[in-house]
Amino acid sequence: MGGSNVVNQMGLYGTQGTAAPNNIPGARSGAISVTDASGNLWLFGGIGCAGFCGAYLDDLWEYSGGQWRWVSGSNSGSQRGIYGTQGSAAPGNFRGGRVNASGWMDSSGNLWVFGGVGWGGWNGNVVELNDLWKFSGGEWTWVTGSNALTDEIGVVDVHGTYGVQGTAAPGNTPGLRDSAVSWTDVGGNLWLFGGEGFGASGAQGGDLNDLWKFNGSQWTWVSGSDAGGQAGTYGTLGTRGAGNVPGGRIDAVSWVGTDGNLWLFGGIGLGSTGTSGDLNDLWEYTP
Repeated sequence: MGGSNVVNQMGLYGTQGTAAPNNIPGARSGAISVTDASGNLWLFGGIGCAGFCGAYLDDLWEYSGGQWRWVSGSNSGSQRGIYGTQGSAAPGNFRGGRVNASGWMDSSGNLWVFGGVGWGGWNGNVVELNDLWKFSGGEWTWVTGSNALTDEIGVVDVHGTYGVQGTAAPGNTPGLRDSAVSWTDVGGNLWLFGGEGFGASGAQGGDLNDLWKFNGSQWTWVSGSDAGGQAGTYGTLGTRGAGNVPGGRIDAVSWVGTDGNLWLFGGIGLGSTGTSGDLNDLWEYTP
């Protein structure tokens, strides 16, 4: 359909906001891809080639009608975030380049981006992130989480604030993480599971198995542990159970069934015995 048949190609950005036959995102991995209600493809970030290869990317693209359009972000990569005022959209707001973030498209056509590894608001090292952003009407809004004045090696660790399981609250938020999986349900709620990062306290928690729901304004800790490194509780194959929960994991696959149930497959993490490795377990969650 497009792109090069050799590696490490730079993007052809064209004019921001204008689709053109020659536009193409640069080579990358670990990006977010979602589709909107019209069937258009949206692509955000990853690590790849923009200005140089190995850049943490923050460019947002739309593919529609056989052409790419550079919608937002930088064409040079590895840019730190400009957070502005939490909860307020502004033309100058800018989420930093990142890889292995989680993304959703809600029922109103808003794009959401959570966490990953990349550049927060700090001008230091690449960091693990827990910031939640919304892209709507051509502008970004920093909604929840930290503006990432942290670093990966523990100068400041941003843990999750879990609150009461099953209860939404303004202060609730998942901790720093990357490589989590996500869904959007039929009601437009955002769901987030697992990843590698920080639980409620202590040192970096490793692979997480916490399930969160975001209703557009508040987070709810729904299921799983507030600590990392948890083995799965499988119960009886094919039988739902309140105590069933997948083990902590990263890089799983997720999708939503036609009935609105959430599906999760595989990844790298913990099975029933607490041993870590590649998984092929298939789970269904009924909200």
